[in-house]
Amino acid sequence: MCLKGILREAQLQVVGVVTQPDRPAGRGRGLTPCPCKRYAVERGLKNFIAPDSVNSPEALAQIRAWKPDAIAVVAFGQFLKAELLSIPPKGCFNCHFSLLPKYRGATPVTAAIAAGDKVTGVSVIRMGIGMDDGDVLLSAIEPISMDDTGGSLMERLAILGGVTLAKALKMIAARQKIVEIPQVDEEATFAHKLTKQDGLINWKQPSVDIERKIRAFNPWPGSYTFLPSRLRKKGQSGRLVVLGAVFAKITDQERAELPGTVLRIDPAGPVVRTGNSALALVAVKPEGSRQMDGASFVNGRPLKPKVDMLSDR
Repeated sequence: MCLKGILREAQLQVVGVVTQPDRPAGRGRGLTPCPCKRYAVERGLKNFIAPDSVNSPEALAQIRAWKPDAIAVVAFGQFLKAELLSIPPKGCFNCHFSLLPKYRGATPVTAAIAAGDKVTGVSVIRMGIGMDDGDVLLSAIEPISMDDTGGSLMERLAILGGVTLAKALKMIAARQKIVEIPQVDEEATFAHKLTKQDGLINWKQPSVDIERKIRAFNPWPGSYTFLPSRLRKKGQSGRLVVLGAVFAKITDQERAELPGTVLRIDPAGPVVRTGNSALALVAVKPEGSRQMDGASFVNGRPLKPKVDMLSDR
């Protein structure tokens, strides 16, 4: 979206695009270009490279040959070293998907939802050697809805980021004065890179924390639990990806059950005990199967209330 936003502006000329290398994807595991590269090709851009290391001598030589006035970086996933940062005379600029200095790092969108924040946004910064610690040129705010997932919020922030980044680059190109605001390092928080293992649901946590993580981790890395052994198909682990959950009431009698216990089967889906209350699983994807709603899931899997438990293994 940020490349799209830049290409919409007649005042800005894209002299080259650097993307991540093609990666194996799909069952055939053939090499597949990233969305940015696909879009660049669709728009007829000729000058692009996809190096394993953007700081390699070959990549640096190509970028120098393009003679960029400025470099814009968005969710690139590689650190730019000093030699690269020094190439464009006007500087290198990063569009980060949070209101810096909050949530520096790899997963700011996920972190904002998991923390229960009401708002987030985008920040355009002048890049330096440190991680997301440069002076802020422009920022824009985006509210977080109660039903936002990591995917839905990222879609809106990508659009907002494209508009904000293009605006900053136009101001730089026009030599308009921009008040660059230094970040206060003492106020910084970090959103570290996630792995698949981070998606494992701990049913001992409060319902609100689990529900936020389910939304935040959708689509990546995904929140999951494991079915009781008796419901696991031969050769499968019983992994159950949870895509949606809603808060459920709990009776005094049900409070005696352990976290992870299937308390009852509601019309919306199975109700599972948490550390302080319960959640109804309303959208799931069983291992080796399609995504389905909670009611369809229990129709094919006879869970036994107050007997079966969802586990962490």
